[in-house]
Amino acid sequence: MRLLIFGASGRTGQVLRSMAEQAGHEVLAPTHAEFPLEQAEQLSELVLGCGAEMVVNCAAISGLEACAADPLQAHLVNAVAPAAMALACRHTGARFVHLSTDYVLCGRKAGLKDESARCRPISWYGESKREGELQVLEALPTAVVARVSWVCGNPAKPSFIESTVARALAGQPLAAVADKTSLPTDAADIARVALALGAGEFSGVVHVTSSGEPLSWWQCASLALQAAAEQGALPAVPPVEQQKLDEVPFFKEPRPRHTAMENSRLTVQLGIPMPPVQETVSRVVRRYLETVSAG
Repeated sequence: MRLLIFGASGRTGQVLRSMAEQAGHEVLAPTHAEFPLEQAEQLSELVLGCGAEMVVNCAAISGLEACAADPLQAHLVNAVAPAAMALACRHTGARFVHLSTDYVLCGRKAGLKDESARCRPISWYGESKREGELQVLEALPTAVVARVSWVCGNPAKPSFIESTVARALAGQPLAAVADKTSLPTDAADIARVALALGAGEFSGVVHVTSSGEPLSWWQCASLALQAAAEQGALPAVPPVEQQKLDEVPFFKEPRPRHTAMENSRLTVQLGIPMPPVQETVSRVVRRYLETVSAG
């Protein structure tokens, strides 16, 4: 199968490209320099002319502060670009999988949210991603919008989990937010699910995240450090200071507090399994430690 990946240099895109190539797919992975995401017409021409049977969009401006600093660019990349991809797929018949985010959800209430949960983003990033969801499904009703959260598991693009373990290995003081919750998701699981969804017939919104109860960043950090200790990288689990979200000085834009997603549509209805969150964290830590050890 010929697969076109946008955002193949990102945390998820890198893993997806590698997994797809290992599975024997022909992968097209244009760079931003070759096809700028702000240029919707060029993106459309690429999809229309490349012969791809599946298109996966992993590209986005995901930094909340970056989106707030340039809302127009965020809108072009996170909403207009995926809509152009979707419309082109409508003409070619290619399957389209678009990655979205838990930050489109209203984060006021604690607990797991399913796909029918209210969307009321509170940042320019969330707004642009929600607009992208709506435009994609309007342009191509057969598209898949896969919401992901707290993506981790690519040692070349360290996430909060890998960074926490790295600081612990360096003996640095540790702190993490304790009043914001979601669930981490391994990029390898996202890649696996994206390929499965692209090969299937499901359409609409689906939550792609680890299984389990919501975790705070502090709880996630504690799990990661426990896994590192159990795997012999740390002599003991170091203490982690609890922070409040409002006290983090470099967060200039608001973050929703409770966006953990319930994934039974994926795991039960579609029969695509996702690991428990504890397994996800342990696996991500092991992969990171293996990379550090190798290099």
